Amino acid sequence: MSLLCNELHVSPDLALYHTGPALDHGPLPSIFYFSLSGPDSLTLDPFNQPVQFLADRWIRFFSLTLPAHESGLPPKKAISVWAEEMSKGIDRLSEFFDQALTAVDYAIRSKLVDPAKLGLAGLSRGGFIASHLAAREERFRAILQFAPITNLGWTQEFQPLQGHPLLQALDLFPLAPKIANRPIRLYMGNKDTLVGTRNCVDFALHLAEQSTHRSPPIELILTPSIGHMGHGTAPETFRQGAEWLANLLTK
Repeated sequence: MSLLCNELHVSPDLALYHTGPALDHGPLPSIFYFSLSGPDSLTLDPFNQPVQFLADRWIRFFSLTLPAHESGLPPKKAISVWAEEMSKGIDRLSEFFDQALTAVDYAIRSKLVDPAKLGLAGLSRGGFIASHLAAREERFRAILQFAPITNLGWTQEFQPLQGHPLLQALDLFPLAPKIANRPIRLYMGNKDTLVGTRNCVDFALHLAEQSTHRSPPIELILTPSIGHMGHGTAPETFRQGAEWLANLLTK
């Protein structure tokens, strides 16, 4: 399915992209989704399949361009760029988190988003981003992640930076108490050797342990691995996850 997105200028140097029902319909249930660049997250198949599968629902999707995914930069090199910059003491990820929260505030203030029906989703590195944003923004009602990076230091690119203070500051485990009482669903291939299946399992268990609910609202769904290094996500997995989140937001 071919989808188009539009650009909103939150500030002179911050663009927010969106697709879905026209903005003049007022605030609606909305999902902030992160994968690659803002436009590619919303329009490029297969990365935009969660968006595709909800195209007939009364839900808006928003996205921003992740660091090192700007025009002309190959997405496959993005994690290497993150690591290289961090080795020089540059923390573009924390800067991005602040920008994303500014965009969320803008969307709510502009009455584009129903703040009581706001969801968060991410694919791979976008899942890592989603965990950090959820910890910083309580208005995200539920979090959906596909094949997420849950241990950035485990990735090949960040191996040389073990013990680096900026890397330690991005560890997801200390964030668990801030997000573990909201519905979270993680999908992971059962033999993902790119971001590590075991890393995701450990993170899901830690979330459950940190939840104060008697029955923690944390779900981990393992699926047969597909694609390069088992890191692919099947269309049916995208569909199931997208419908799960949409149903939570439209109750």
